[in-house]
Amino acid sequence: MPDSPVVVVTGASRGAGAGIARALGGYGCTVYVTGRTRSAIDATAEQVNAAGGQGIAVQVDHGDDNQVRALFERVRDEHGRLDILVNNAAIIRDEMMGRTKFWQEPLSVLDTLNVGLRSSYVSTVYAAPLMLPQGRGLVAFSSSSGAAHYAFGPAYGVPKAGTDKMAADMAFDFREFGIAAVSIWMGSLLTGRVRKIIASNPDKFGHILESAETPELTGHVIWALYNDPDLMALSGQTLIGAELAVNYGITDEGGRQPPSYRDLFDVHPSQQCAHVMR
Repeated sequence: MPDSPVVVVTGASRGAGAGIARALGGYGCTVYVTGRTRSAIDATAEQVNAAGGQGIAVQVDHGDDNQVRALFERVRDEHGRLDILVNNAAIIRDEMMGRTKFWQEPLSVLDTLNVGLRSSYVSTVYAAPLMLPQGRGLVAFSSSSGAAHYAFGPAYGVPKAGTDKMAADMAFDFREFGIAAVSIWMGSLLTGRVRKIIASNPDKFGHILESAETPELTGHVIWALYNDPDLMALSGQTLIGAELAVNYGITDEGGRQPPSYRDLFDVHPSQQCAHVMR
C-alpha cells in the first residue's frame, strides 16, 4: 500500500495504543507499533494486518533516545515520510494507582515524567523532519482529564497536564507548516483487563459499560481529525475524545455514545492564552 497514510503509534503493546493502532489499520494505514515487549507488539501488528492495514512492529524502549531516533530513521528509510504520530507511550506504576499519599510512594512513580512526558517530546522531535515536507500532518497526544482534576496524585496528573501544554506549544511551532498537534482526553477504557474484571462480576462491575469507551474509539477519532479539512482550526487544543466522536458521528462498540467528562463531572480542558513570547 505505497500511498496509504504512514502512522507511528507509540506504546502499542496493549490497551489504548493497541486499540488506536487497530482502528487506524481498519482505514488501510501503514502503522508502526512500538513497545518493549516483542510478543505484544507482534500481536498488535498482526491485528492491524487483520483489520486491513499494514502493521509493523518495532521494539522500542521509549526511555532510550537512541532507540527512538532509530525508529524514525527506519520510517524514513522505508517510507520517506510520516503522516500521523500518536504519542501514547507511558509508564504507569502500580504503586501510584492506590489510595496512598504521594510521599508514601516510591520515587519510581516519577518515571511518568520520562516515559510519558519526555518521551513524547523526543518522539515528536525525531518525527518532525518526516512530516514537514508534506505540508500536512497530525501529532496526537493521548491524555486524560487527570490533567485538570485530582487523579491518583501528582505523578499521574502532572504529566497529563504537561502533555496538554506540550501539544499547545508544539502546535504553535508547527502551524506555518500545516501540521496540527492536539491532545485528546480519553475516558475510562474497556481494555482487556477491564473486560475481565467486568466478566468476573457483572452485577458489581457491569455499570462500567455505561460510560467506558473502547481503545479503538480514539483511533477512529484520530482518523476523523486527520481527514477534517478544518483540522488546523483545532490545532493546539486539548480535545475530549467522546465529544469529538459525537461531532464526527462516530459511535463506539454496540452503537454506544460514551459520555464526556464535561457532562459527567463538569471537568473540561484549560484554554491556552493567545499571548506569545519569543
